[in-house]
Amino acid sequence: MKPEQRRLLIFIALSIVTSAVGFLIGRSTLSSRQVPGKRAPLIGIASLTGEAYVRAIRDSGGIPVVLPNTGGDTAHVLAYLDRLDGLLMPGGADIPPSEYGEEPHETVELLDDDRFQFEKVLVREWIDKTPKPLLGICLGSQWINVATGGTLIQDIPSERGANHRDSEHPVTLEPDSRLARILGSDEVVVNSFHHQAADAIGEGLKAVAKSPEGIVEATETTDPDRFLIGVQWHPEKRMPGDAVQAKLFKAFVEACATD
Repeated sequence: MKPEQRRLLIFIALSIVTSAVGFLIGRSTLSSRQVPGKRAPLIGIASLTGEAYVRAIRDSGGIPVVLPNTGGDTAHVLAYLDRLDGLLMPGGADIPPSEYGEEPHETVELLDDDRFQFEKVLVREWIDKTPKPLLGICLGSQWINVATGGTLIQDIPSERGANHRDSEHPVTLEPDSRLARILGSDEVVVNSFHHQAADAIGEGLKAVAKSPEGIVEATETTDPDRFLIGVQWHPEKRMPGDAVQAKLFKAFVEACATD
């Protein structure tokens, strides 16, 4: 064999070995990135009402995905159910009382119809057709209750003699609740911007936090294997400075990454 041929064969052999090693290293690196529970989850935020929600999800390790209103188009909603790892229902105006069999109080300010139709389908389909995590904030918490057959106090000041708008107040949590375990306390001070709250509790839910006046401030599912929590306050507005409230978003994102 001529020297030139020998050098060519050696070069080809070394190229094959190098390519094989690179392929194996690449597979190893790729596999390490795909370890279950380690990837950043995709979390939908319905009808975005403020950047604080996006920041809270992002800073807690999730990838926020803003969901535009699509009316009651179930086809779009089913795609969200399939592709998202978790859902956040944010604050906003009021759900039409006809959804829970009541006439509207004079203080009710209704959601615009596109948002109402979209969120009505989205939250019900999410609860009924997926086991995936759900976090409701203020209106989002009320949606969870109404979607499961519950009712709302339409106006806390006139019906219960308390003011929960633009205020801070303590809430007492059920010590054996998932929410209390997440926050690490059975009493926390919260920021409050709402005039409605859960009244009759929906099927499959339980009240796990109340204000000093007895107003329901948080609910969660009775299913111990699912993350489904609704809070009347706004933890996203207290982040990043409030380490206690940050725990709720962190736990939510972690549940979305592993469920």
